[in-house]
Amino acid sequence: MSLKPDEIRAMKPEERLKKLQELKLELMRLRTQAAMGTLDNPGKIRAIRKTIARILTIQREEELKKLREGGKKRRK
Repeated sequence: MSLKPDEIRAMKPEERLKKLQELKLELMRLRTQAAMGTLDNPGKIRAIRKTIARILTIQREEELKKLREGGKKRRK
């Protein structure tokens, strides 16, 4: 279930947002199962949380990259 950073970077921003929403829904479903005691693989929650963090980190990296590029253009 976990995506590698290179796979995430290869996605378009729209695809990343869609995947992020899917993972958040899956995480909510798994947490509900954990609360009811019917969760088969508790490690899956951790893997999904890490994947969500990877996606958010890469999105932030790209935001900062755009800001840095914009600042360089203004200085010249």
